[in-house]
Amino acid sequence: MRKRNNYWILGAAAIAGLVLLSSCKSVEIPAGVDVVKGFKPESYMGSWYEIARFDFKQEKNMSHVTANYTLKDDGSVEVVNKGYDYVKEKWKEAKGKAKFINTPDQGALKVSFFGPFYSGYNVVAMDPDYENVLVFGETTDYIWILSRNKTIPESVKNAFLEKAKSHGYDLNRLVWTKHD
Repeated sequence: MRKRNNYWILGAAAIAGLVLLSSCKSVEIPAGVDVVKGFKPESYMGSWYEIARFDFKQEKNMSHVTANYTLKDDGSVEVVNKGYDYVKEKWKEAKGKAKFINTPDQGALKVSFFGPFYSGYNVVAMDPDYENVLVFGETTDYIWILSRNKTIPESVKNAFLEKAKSHGYDLNRLVWTKHD
């Protein structure tokens, strides 16, 4: 009987290990998506306003969303996202980390807010002066438009929307973040 229990425990541990490994899968740039080349991490660091996003659980009912990026000595990036939950009437903050998928001169990162679980963060369009940026996730379920300002020029907005549409994003799902 004891031997059978040991096999059951080993089997359960193996299944748990496989589940953990599959959830920690490597993050890749989506097929057909080109990330910004010549990316300068130091220029990207600092505060950004979220202009638009696809809604998901962690940002549901959020306004005044900002992201702050800090380059660490080891080459990773500290991420602090902050926003106001207008339903619960309180500020929320999430701290995470990001790592470059390939090299720091390519705008392809993986971001984690939950331990070993990473998601794609792909900088696919950006002004040369690092003022406005379009970010795709690893699937068409995630997209962000960010700016150093609370608004972006209409021409930049239209260019970003056209690029997103050409990559299969359903623009009707966009939530436009409110800032005072």
